[in-house]
Amino acid sequence: MPYTDLPPDHPTTRVEPPAEPADFDAFWEKTLRTARAAGGAPRIRPVDDCPLTTVDTYDVRFPGWNGQPVAAWLLLPSEAEGPLPAVVTYLGYSGGRGRPTDHLLYASAGYAHLVVDSRGQGHDTPDAHADGAPHWVHGFMTRGMEDPHDHYYRRLMTDCVRAVDAARALPHVDPDRIVVQGASQGGGLALAVAGLAADRVAAALPDVPFLCHIRRGAGTATEGPYHEIVDYLRHHAPGRQERVFTTLGFFDGVHFARRATAPALFSAGLMDPVCPPSTVLAAFHAYAGPKEIREWPFGDHAGGRGATAVEHLHWLRRRGLAPEPR
Repeated sequence: MPYTDLPPDHPTTRVEPPAEPADFDAFWEKTLRTARAAGGAPRIRPVDDCPLTTVDTYDVRFPGWNGQPVAAWLLLPSEAEGPLPAVVTYLGYSGGRGRPTDHLLYASAGYAHLVVDSRGQGHDTPDAHADGAPHWVHGFMTRGMEDPHDHYYRRLMTDCVRAVDAARALPHVDPDRIVVQGASQGGGLALAVAGLAADRVAAALPDVPFLCHIRRGAGTATEGPYHEIVDYLRHHAPGRQERVFTTLGFFDGVHFARRATAPALFSAGLMDPVCPPSTVLAAFHAYAGPKEIREWPFGDHAGGRGATAVEHLHWLRRRGLAPEPR
């Protein structure tokens, strides 16, 4: 039988949502206030050795968690005029920003495109706090598992919100037309930013998002990083699962979705073994703003593959978020 964790009467049946920490809003308000108080402006320099003729490429460093510098690529259509709508992209699990030539879609379609490195996962943004956040299983899910103040995703999600702050300060960007986008981990990060910076985001594009209904993901995923939680609880913390899932509740996309108001286009692969479709649907049903979802019946964790990009561009145009024709 093909893999799916959806109930037979999908899509009307919804799984029980995860419990939300009582101090969720206070936790994130203090976290972001502290990060913004560190100050700093983005620094931009041209990438001179990138042999592109239709896209201009810049290396960006902006202040993230605790004011620490976070790397990003800024890609612009060559000779673009005026402030452009911008796409801020967050990346998949255990991957960094790569090369500028890995990210040509949105600039080729006329957008300013900010590609945000993931601290500790690539080579350009170290996770300077990692030594203070112990982990017992290889990966990032278990870093600081015992306390939300120490958890890895507190730092990474703060970086991602600060990326939108940085994008709004760039002279090439229309601050009122910023779209957050990503797949897998990047989709979960896009949801987090849509909830935490609801007044600064014009639209969200979370594809096959990770970090949604984390408890259910740990119990149903057959591949991928949810297994780090399982290994931790099985071997290192038996009997402490409530404490662990309370920590992870501060980083669950379902809770961010409840606070997000920008229009959103989700996607889900209905045969996804990494981010089971019911976890994606839990965030989709919770999402407070206008929303649509594209379900790919035979899609695995790659979702709709290349068709997803076409869906994005058409959807953004219908929403009035496309660049002006040149």
